[in-house]
Amino acid sequence: MQKLAGLVIGGAMAVAFAACSQPAGTLPAAADALGAANVKSIEYSGSGRWFQFGQAPSPILPWPQFDVSSFTAAISYDTPSARVEMTRKQTVEPGRTRPAPVEQRPVQLISGTYAWNMAVPAGAQPGAAPAPQAQPAAVEERTMEIWATPQGFIKAALANNATSQPANGGSEVSFTVGGKNRFVGTIDAQNQVTRVQAWIDNPTLGDTLVETTYSDYRDFGGVMFPAHIVRTQGGYPVLDITVSAVKANPAVDITAPDEVRNFTPPPVKVDVQKLAEGVHYLTGGTHHSVAIDQRDHIVVVEGPLDEARSQAVIAKVKETIPNKPIRYLINTHAHFDHTGGLRAYVDEGATIVTHQMNRQFYEQAWAAPRTLNPDRLAQSKKSAMFDTFTDKHVLTDGKRSIEIYPFAGSGHNDAFALVYLPAEKILVEADAYTPAAATAPPPATPNPYSVNLNENILRLKLDVRQIAALHGPRLTTMADLRSAIGLRANVTN
Repeated sequence: MQKLAGLVIGGAMAVAFAACSQPAGTLPAAADALGAANVKSIEYSGSGRWFQFGQAPSPILPWPQFDVSSFTAAISYDTPSARVEMTRKQTVEPGRTRPAPVEQRPVQLISGTYAWNMAVPAGAQPGAAPAPQAQPAAVEERTMEIWATPQGFIKAALANNATSQPANGGSEVSFTVGGKNRFVGTIDAQNQVTRVQAWIDNPTLGDTLVETTYSDYRDFGGVMFPAHIVRTQGGYPVLDITVSAVKANPAVDITAPDEVRNFTPPPVKVDVQKLAEGVHYLTGGTHHSVAIDQRDHIVVVEGPLDEARSQAVIAKVKETIPNKPIRYLINTHAHFDHTGGLRAYVDEGATIVTHQMNRQFYEQAWAAPRTLNPDRLAQSKKSAMFDTFTDKHVLTDGKRSIEIYPFAGSGHNDAFALVYLPAEKILVEADAYTPAAATAPPPATPNPYSVNLNENILRLKLDVRQIAALHGPRLTTMADLRSAIGLRANVTN
């Protein structure tokens, strides 16, 4: 033990001596102090908090928090590749009703230009083994996370002709990876990387700043590494980890499986189901929309995911209802999977109908630069038009009325709306009730969002005959909703 301690102390002294040979606070000095040249791989673990990006319960609140009981990241800088796994459970928020927290154990991987998750396939039998699920859209973000680690930042800076300038007794180091993603990092007078900023693309936010701060550096078995890591994305924390263990140069062998290497993203598919005269249900993916044919225009409910989905939906709407403009896009709430395609409708000339609380958020988000992945709106530079509400709101062409109601008491989102067609008795809703397959048994515990949806239907005295849920495999009815929340199907409004 005494001999081992002497080796560790001697190694630390050697690193300190090497660092002293370079001007303090510079990139070369930090490379020496952090042993960047000798660290080919690293593994760090700890616990803390994780936050669900893009799913804030209000457009003015942070991303929802999860407690992380274990977190491990294993990174190889040579490939580059990484495996990140954690055990997390959503934090209970006083005063906000949510589904009961469930322990989650996500496993996320990247190797070169391939990203994937290990997860049990949807619809698999209980006890089924996790299988690789390709995540091509995650490559940019997961690559960024590798080069944003302290040793990764130093390596990437040295390999990408970084520029430096003095800053607060240390230096600010800037470079671009792959001619696209920009990194800016801060090295302090102790030769420690204390902050790394990087920009990645997001359909809702555009060029999105991801900022990681590092503090409380310690010698973990001969390698200097921060004991506290905080990452923010879109202005709010997404990760806050207290590091308890670090291994330098562990064996990190991550190879993309054949299922991932051979995966080709399927083309965007839009199916059309007629719900009533002039009312069309646009499905074919994980997120749906509804198109409503008015006298001299079209109203679309929801523009989810991204521009590609919205362009496909817009094309299908024009094919189904020809020779009319899309004048309105009704947005149910500001969660990013329901907002990523809104800009395509702005470019189309549609007015965005949304809760008043969402307007400022959209205006600020859409004013951000779009240099990483310019969309059509970035090129046309059209101004967004809004029609906002805080209470019941009606769109009408003089013949058909479309009623929009804010949810009352939903724990899902504070600026959350449902859409109702009184003549057709059709309800359009997102996230409050996601129907399961027709053969699936009712859940053992009712989803509180679905219970709240039923309460809102009763409160508003809506006569609902069909429910066009914007998630899920099928069109449903009030009987299905009541069964899902444990009520008898023959109860009437």
